[in-house]
Amino acid sequence: MKLGLVDYFLDEFHANNYPAWIAEQSGGEITAAYAYAMADSPKGGMTTDQWCGHHGIQKLDTIEELCEKSDGIIVLSPDHPEKHEELCRLPMQSGKRVYVDKTFAPAKEIAERIFALGDAHGTPCYSASALRFVPEYRELAGAQIENIGSRGPGPLEGYSIHQIEPVVALMGADIARVQFTGTEKYPAYICEYSDGRRATMSHHGWGYPFSIAADFSDGTAKAVTVQSDLFAQFIKELVDFFRTGEVKVPHEDTIAVIAVREAAIKAAKKPGAWMAL
Repeated sequence: MKLGLVDYFLDEFHANNYPAWIAEQSGGEITAAYAYAMADSPKGGMTTDQWCGHHGIQKLDTIEELCEKSDGIIVLSPDHPEKHEELCRLPMQSGKRVYVDKTFAPAKEIAERIFALGDAHGTPCYSASALRFVPEYRELAGAQIENIGSRGPGPLEGYSIHQIEPVVALMGADIARVQFTGTEKYPAYICEYSDGRRATMSHHGWGYPFSIAADFSDGTAKAVTVQSDLFAQFIKELVDFFRTGEVKVPHEDTIAVIAVREAAIKAAKKPGAWMAL
């Protein structure tokens, strides 16, 4: 199976690693064969031609040609979700299996448009944070969770998805409003569900591990810290998606994640005020 990679620019962490990880996980059955980039790296890294030569992947000049030749498609641009709607337009009309890298979209309205286009053309697709699939968080699933305290590193704009998505996976997508309680340097926010349950997320410095403390309806609690390889289970799920077409994350979950992220960014400008989704 030959995959096509679509990116804003290719010399970035995900594009540099996904091809080898996918080939290894699939036993060589699934390989990245084609690539398209909107631009050369603005960070002074390899050009598109250099990147393709280094990775042994064929450069294509249009997304249209990539969609025609590929058996499945990965839309990357992980740090520039504002490019996703444009980059996804043709892949979502292809009818082929499409994975869209995190963060799926900068706003709920855009997320809904991208999925609607894919659904209209029968295109199996999903997006996810790798944190959704880590075994430490999966072991919390299956019980009624009333409260979560989540912590992790990184800025709100780029890393909030890694805290929001596990919460949505564990507690559900029905988050009603968000309140910002942190600072510009150390963002923190409360997500309140329509039934009153809450999850609190806080962002810390680099090197701080991802962790969750969960309170269950039976009065028990459990705390877990992610120590496993963040990408191992994610790549396993991704390979299975391209093999089977089984969508790994409901669209409703991803739309909720993007809505919460959007609300948290807006709420950061009005600390203490509730921001409805």
